[in-house]
Amino acid sequence: MEATCLQFLENKTILVTGASGFLAKVLVERILRLQPNVKKLYLLVRASDKKSAEQRLYKEVFKKELFRVIKRNIGDEGLNTLISEKVVPVPGDISLKDIGVHDANLLQDMMQDIDIIINSAATTRFDERYDVALGINTFGAINVLNFAKKCLKPKLLLHVSTAYVCGERSGHILEKPFAMGETLKGKNKVDINTEMRLAEQKLKQLIEQGCSKEQTEQVMKDLALKRAKLYGWPNTYVFTKAMGEMLLGHYRGSMPTVIIRPTIITSTISDPFPGWIEGLKTVDSVILSYGKGMLKCFLVDQKTVCDIQQLNISMIQEVIQFTMLAHLTKIR
Repeated sequence: MEATCLQFLENKTILVTGASGFLAKVLVERILRLQPNVKKLYLLVRASDKKSAEQRLYKEVFKKELFRVIKRNIGDEGLNTLISEKVVPVPGDISLKDIGVHDANLLQDMMQDIDIIINSAATTRFDERYDVALGINTFGAINVLNFAKKCLKPKLLLHVSTAYVCGERSGHILEKPFAMGETLKGKNKVDINTEMRLAEQKLKQLIEQGCSKEQTEQVMKDLALKRAKLYGWPNTYVFTKAMGEMLLGHYRGSMPTVIIRPTIITSTISDPFPGWIEGLKTVDSVILSYGKGMLKCFLVDQKTVCDIQQLNISMIQEVIQFTMLAHLTKIR
C-alpha cells in the first residue's frame, strides 16, 4: 500500500499550509525523500514576501536535523537542487482571503497547478487571544476551503484538526463530524459569526479605551476561555478548532474533504530516524527533563489516560492514503 500511495503522489502538485510546523516538516521530508518525482510542493508560511518565506523555510524546515537522511542519500547539493526544482515558498496567511497570497501571478499559478491541499496551519496555544484563534483555527479553515474551490483540479482538501475537539468527555467517543452550531452542552448552540463579531467588538472597545497591549492581550484571552467553557470546551484551541470543522463540513459542497484528528505528537518513532523532537511545546519539557535526569519522578493518577503519540511511518502514510482514497472513491 505504501508503494501505491507514493506512486499516486507522482507528478502531483501539493499545497501545504503551516509548512514550518512539526507534522508538515515530517510530511515534506518524507515526500521529497521517497517520492522525488512529485511535481511541485507549494509551502505556505507567514512572511512579508517571497524572499522572507524562502529564508524562513530554509531556517525552520530544511536546515533541521530531520533532513539528515536525505542529505546522506543525495548530499547537500542534491537536496538544494531538489528543493529549487520542487519547492515553491509561498508567503501567506490563512486568516486572510485567498490565504493571504498577494502576488496575483503566483496565486494564478497555484490555482491552475494544485491537486492536493493539506491544511496544517494553526495556533496551538491553549489560551490564545480570541480574535487570533478565530482568525486562524476557525475562519482560516473556510479561507483554505474557498481557495481550494478556486483551484481548477482539486482532488482533496485534507484538514488537520485535533483529537481534543471531543472536550473532556470520558469513555468511548464516536468519530463523527460536527454539525453547524453543535456544542458539547446539548441545546446550547454556538453561532460562529456572532462569536467573531463579539471578539471584534471587544477588541474595538479595548482600543477605544486606550488599553495597553498587555491589557488587551489578557482581556482577549480571558474572553476566549470564557466562551469556550460556556459551550463545553476546556480551552480556546480545541473550541476554535471544533468551529473550524463545523465550517468545513457545512460549506464544503462537492469538495472531497478529509479531517484528521491526531493527539499530542511528541517525536518521530522510527522514520527517518527515531527520536527527532523539536522545541519545547506542551509535554516536550517533561520529556527533556526526564531524559537529562532532572526530573526524578512525576506524580500521576494511574487511572488517567495520557494521549501522547510518536509520529511514525504509518501516520504519515495515513495522510497519503487519505489523499489517494479520496481521489479514487471521491470521499464526501
